[in-house]
Amino acid sequence: SFFALPASREHSPSGSRLIWAQRRVAEWQPCEWWQTAMPAPSTRNGYIRIDCYGGLNQLRRDLCDGIAVARLLNATMVLPKFEVAAYWNESSGFADVFDVDHFIEQTRGYVEVVKDMPEEISLKEPFKVDCRKQKGHFDYVETVLPALLQHRYISLTPAMSQRKDRYPSHAKACYCQGCYNALKLNKKVEAKAMELLQAIPKPFLSLHLRFEPDMVAYSRCEYSALSSKSLDAIEAARGEDRNVLVGDAAHLWRNRGKCPLTPSETAFILQALGIPTETNIYLAAGDGLMELDGFTSIYKNMYTKSSLLTHEDFERMHGNTKAALDYYVSVNSDAYVTTFFGNMDKMVTAMRTMQGLQKTLVLSRRAFANYTAAGLAGDQLAKAMWDAHREDYIMGRGLALPEHCFCEFKL
Repeated sequence: SFFALPASREHSPSGSRLIWAQRRVAEWQPCEWWQTAMPAPSTRNGYIRIDCYGGLNQLRRDLCDGIAVARLLNATMVLPKFEVAAYWNESSGFADVFDVDHFIEQTRGYVEVVKDMPEEISLKEPFKVDCRKQKGHFDYVETVLPALLQHRYISLTPAMSQRKDRYPSHAKACYCQGCYNALKLNKKVEAKAMELLQAIPKPFLSLHLRFEPDMVAYSRCEYSALSSKSLDAIEAARGEDRNVLVGDAAHLWRNRGKCPLTPSETAFILQALGIPTETNIYLAAGDGLMELDGFTSIYKNMYTKSSLLTHEDFERMHGNTKAALDYYVSVNSDAYVTTFFGNMDKMVTAMRTMQGLQKTLVLSRRAFANYTAAGLAGDQLAKAMWDAHREDYIMGRGLALPEHCFCEFKL
């Protein structure tokens, strides 16, 4: 098995067999305290609809926050609304991706969720409360509750950076239950996801590789060894405020781990971690990846949604459905590796932890940048990458799990 005893020629630089074979010192598991419901008061302050924006994983992030806020405000929650920008070329709603009945059942006892409201409420538009631009610590009770009490029905867009560790325990419990137990793909999407999962040769590693033009442009990092086609695509994606950093600023930015790993750098790190080049790899990624040859020239057994699904199936899917398939396959893969730690990665690593799947690793852009800046290359760089990632893996670090939902257990 590629995940237990790799071929002897594939040993890691430290002499051990493979990153996954290292004995872990600590693991994270879901805490027990929040898995018992904390019933809300019988009298509600009104109805709240959570408005979520972005791609699937941003929508899910906002919804998780909104579930906690609904309980915090002692509000009855109606089914959320997915507001998707034209950028995502998307038109699917909550029920097009998630199982509504499962969501309502699993949140019972934590927060009340309803499909329908009284007619005198449902006939009017909700009063909009947009908290996206709120920064630092602010109080939802002080900021939002007055509007809820006055209008009885509000739509809320949660803050993007609110500190959930400051919530009271009943709101934290709602966040954990709603986010990690209540959100399940609906039967149609799950059936397609299972079909995709079954089509991938086993065992396999799911790799979330991010190196699209807009992402690289947004990072403001310079890459000199890319093809002219990639450089032109990055330049086309730049806006006026995305100029490439230069000099000391560029050096500092890269050493802080802000620059995406290229596909060839990713392949180098996987080899340094002892992951055999014949490993079956599912590429959990969207369209537009650049420089992919730098990866597939080394790891040749690569599979994607478009290569495993029929053309008709693939063309009919919305972007959120495609993202849901990547999410499902990644959660249920034998191992999961990501080169970036965005919304999808935070959700996948948390759900894998919920299921006790510990072969999960976030590649360190910071370590790679610092060691290459120090002049390391070849075997020396591979050894440094092994040491850095082995330490993270055996200590269970790097997953950024919400500490109010997950607890550390020493092994």
